[in-house]
Amino acid sequence: MTERRPGKGRDREQLRDGKVRTTSSRRWLQRQLNDPYVIEARRAGFRSRAAFKLAEIDDKLKLLRPGMRVVDLGAAPGGWSQIAAQRVAAREGRGRVVAIDLLEIDPIPGVDLMVGDFMDDAVLAALVERVGESVDVVLSDMAPSASGQPDIDHLRILNLAEAGLAFAEAHLKPGGSFVTKMLQGSGEREFIAALRRGFAEVGRIKPPSSRRESAEFFLVARSRR
Repeated sequence: MTERRPGKGRDREQLRDGKVRTTSSRRWLQRQLNDPYVIEARRAGFRSRAAFKLAEIDDKLKLLRPGMRVVDLGAAPGGWSQIAAQRVAAREGRGRVVAIDLLEIDPIPGVDLMVGDFMDDAVLAALVERVGESVDVVLSDMAPSASGQPDIDHLRILNLAEAGLAFAEAHLKPGGSFVTKMLQGSGEREFIAALRRGFAEVGRIKPPSSRRESAEFFLVARSRR
């Protein structure tokens, strides 16, 4: 049940929990509560519905294998790290996953968690010390807070993707893979060209669990030169 609160404007509503939300926020919450991927993520113990995005990408492209070393950039709340740890058998001690984010992440079995900005030299040095000089896969589901302006959001996520690529170029083994989130925009073509200079195979994928109305997609670069 919802009710209108007088004096708060036509776009604000109150739910049963007493919190006042804008209509757009309420729609987002209702979509989350009814989203089959959110429901399944909760049932399966995944941190977020985003876990299915990496699972679907890997089901198709077979990027992750037992024994691999993986870095998950911008990992919070940890859904991608959970999938990576499962598929490289990190919990069994065969593979290794190091996850880093500006926010703290609750412990994940088989995942080495770090808090910090990997673009900071001191943090980067600590990250490399933990994972080793070379890794098999670099993952990035990093995204900035949405501004509501597509051009700005595209440029912001492009900056993050470029930072992820710089890390991948410095630390991926020959033959390694890089996965990054992207939003449609003018810088996409130039970024893909940069990927092709460093990787033999570059593809664009939108997994089924990515909402149809969302502008997001993922770029997958394989076979690091």
